[in-house]
Amino acid sequence: MSVVPEPDTEPALDAYSRVVTRVAAELTPHVAALQVAGPGGRGGAGSGVVFTDDGLVLTNAHVVAGATGGRAVFSDGSETTVEVVGADPLSDLAVVRARTAVPPPARLGDAAQLQVGQLVVAVGNPLGLAGSVTAGVVSALGRSLPTRDGRTARVVEDVIQTDAALNPGNSGGALADSAGRVVGINTAVAGWGLGLAVPINDTTRRIVATLLRDGRVRRAYLGLVSSPVPLPAALAERTGQRRGLRIVDVIAGSPADRSGLKAGDLVLSAGRAPVASAQSLQRLLFAEAIGEPLPMTVVRRGAMVDVIAVPSELTG
Repeated sequence: MSVVPEPDTEPALDAYSRVVTRVAAELTPHVAALQVAGPGGRGGAGSGVVFTDDGLVLTNAHVVAGATGGRAVFSDGSETTVEVVGADPLSDLAVVRARTAVPPPARLGDAAQLQVGQLVVAVGNPLGLAGSVTAGVVSALGRSLPTRDGRTARVVEDVIQTDAALNPGNSGGALADSAGRVVGINTAVAGWGLGLAVPINDTTRRIVATLLRDGRVRRAYLGLVSSPVPLPAALAERTGQRRGLRIVDVIAGSPADRSGLKAGDLVLSAGRAPVASAQSLQRLLFAEAIGEPLPMTVVRRGAMVDVIAVPSELTG
C-alpha cells in the first residue's frame, strides 16, 4: 500500500494568506488584553496597542470608562499593571501606561492614505480569546458613529468601516494595513454587523498628545452624524470643491439642532473653510471653538443656506 505524501503547504498560501499571516505575526505581540476596574468594583475588558517605547498603550475610551487602572496581558504570557493616563469620549480614544516592561511598540501608520477596498487586518482579544486575527477590506471611510452613555449622546467622527469581524473584546485592538502599520483602533459595536475603527491620523495624534499632557481633551461638541459624499457635478463646478458632508442625523437638543441644521443638509464649509471629510470638521472642534460662533454653509433642497452654530463643551 503506497503512502500519499503530504502536500506542500507553501503553494497553497496565496498572496492574501501570506499578507495576513505576516501582519498577524508582526502585530500580535504588541496587542494586549486589557482588564480594568471601575467605581464600585465594576470591571471592563478590551484590547490595547503598545505605541511607545516607554510602555504607553492606546485603547478605546469606552474600554476604560470610569477606571483608574487595571492589568494588561500579552500573547507571550507576560503581564503588567496599568494606570489610565486619560480618555477622550468624543474620539473614543484613551491612553494607559504600563508600570513594568512591555513588548516594543507597534508601528503606527496614517489612515489618511487608506482607500476603500484596501486589505486590513484586525488583531484583538474578542470574547476573551487572546491574539485573535480577522481580515477584510476597508468598506468605507469618514463614517460617523452615534453613541450613547446613559443620557449623554455623542458622535464619534471620521471612523473607518471594515468588514473584518469584530466582537466585544476587540475594542481597543489594532487595525493594520498590509504593511503591518496600525492605521486604526478598533471599536467593536455588537449587533451592528460591521467593524468600525478610530483612524490614526493627524487629528488623533493631536488628541493623544493632549491626553498625555492634560489627561483629557476639552472638546467642542456639535452633535451631528455625517458622511462624506461627492458633490453633484453642477455644484462642484459652482463651488470649486469636489466633496462635502451629508448630515445623516442631528442629536436632539444639540448645538447643531439649535442652529437649525437638519438631516439631509449637505455641508460645504465650516468656519469659512471647505469641509470635505469628517476629519476636516473634527479638527475645528477643540477647546478654542467652545462657545464661539461657527459659521456653516449647507445646501438644502438645492439652495445655499448659511447657519451659525455655537459648539458647547462636551461634558460627562
